[in-house]
Parts: sequence; structure tokens; C-alpha cells
Amino acid sequence: MPDFGECCSDFYINQKLALKMDLPEGREAVLDLFDRLRRSIPELDRLRRYDGEFALESPERDRRYRWAAMRRTSIRSGDVNPDRLEDAYDLHRLILEVAPYYLSISPLDIDYLELVFGFDLEAETNRDEVVFEALFADGPLASLVDAGSDRFLDCQPIVGIALNDACDLQAFFEVRSRGSASEASTGEFAPEPISVYLTIRRHGPIASLKEIPTIFAGLCGHAERLAENRVIPNLVLPIRHAILSRP
Repeated sequence: MPDFGECCSDFYINQKLALKMDLPEGREAVLDLFDRLRRSIPELDRLRRYDGEFALESPERDRRYRWAAMRRTSIRSGDVNPDRLEDAYDLHRLILEVAPYYLSISPLDIDYLELVFGFDLEAETNRDEVVFEALFADGPLASLVDAGSDRFLDCQPIVGIALNDACDLQAFFEVRSRGSASEASTGEFAPEPISVYLTIRRHGPIASLKEIPTIFAGLCGHAERLAENRVIPNLVLPIRHAILSRP
């Protein structure tokens, strides 16, 4: 597999297990799960509380860090700039293995499982304009904009497709620019990245918790294939070229 991190500023692999019913919020449930994760991955040693979320995080070293988090109806995890894809997969597999038993998750409770490949490209310029130039300037949508006078406020395309006949296995291609009207009016742009997301999502319910490893492996396979064959050549590299070609 290619090194996905070579074509962007930051590359990360996130996972989300979305549930239909609320998770337990007591100290015991949260701490028992996080202690179990820390025993397997000692670097996850920082417990933090955010608005509506408990998170277990590792320290950041050379732009690499890992995290796991609980919200009211979801469990999420992520690995930023992993050395190998398998390193990120190991964290996500561990979550899927232990969380159902520590949090009493039933197969009927599972709304969906998703895997996200994220590519951040740093751009201290009008990010919406960059996205438009990279993806739309040579197509019919270019006629919507007068490039000489119009100021770009929003250009964040998203496309979703089904990966099976039942349409419960889905892929989404999304570009997020994080632009704002205040930036466009002043011409002063914050050093925010343009993010390209590939999301592979499998909706439930599932028959048994034993199916989860197979479902996860399928998500990984689809993500790797689509990232290599579609996302990088058709989204990441054109945006990267547009950023580098600007004065």
C-alpha cells in the first residue's frame, strides 16, 4: 500500500461505533473501559473531559497521537499520522473487541460502524477558492463564478455512493474547507487545513457481535482501495497541486 501520509500534511484513520441507546455515564463504566484500553496501549494515559465527551489520549510526538472517546450514543477512536495502517487498525479492533462487554452493547443497539480516512492539506489562503480551482474550474460549474470579481465563501463538495445492492454499505467523499465570510472580506486567512474525508459506513443491525471483526475488515479493504484509486488521484493531489501553484 502507498504511504498515504506523503501526499498531505496530516493523515489519520478514525472509527465510530454509533449506537441507538445511551451509553452508561457513570464513573465505573468509563474508567473500567479506559483502564482496559490503557493496559493494552500504555501510551493512552491522559483522561480528559470535554463537553459531552470523555476522552483517553496519548501525548503528541512528532505529530503522531492516538485517542479514544465516549459520547452519549457513540464510541470513537483515532490514530493521527500512524506509522502503518495496521497500527491504527489495532487500536480500532481493540475498541470493537472490548467496548461491547464493558458497556453492555447489544447487536440490536448498533446503528452503524464507520471508518474514516482523513487527509489534511495546510493552506493559508482562500481555501474555498483553492477547492473550486482544483475540482471545478475546468467543468461546467466554473460558469457560476466570475473569478475576476467574486469572492468565494463556500465550496465543500460531498458525494455518497452505495457499495452493495442493499445500500447499507456506503462510501462518502467529502471536502471541508473551513472558510468564513470574515476571512473572505478581510483577505486574512487563518492557517487552517483543507480536509478530504473518505468515510466507509456499514449500517446495522447485525445478528451477532461475532460479525464485527469481519465487518471492520471489509471497511478497511474498501477504504484502502477507494483511497488509492479515487480519493488521492482525484481529490487530494489536485487540491495539493492547486495549493502549491498559488503565489
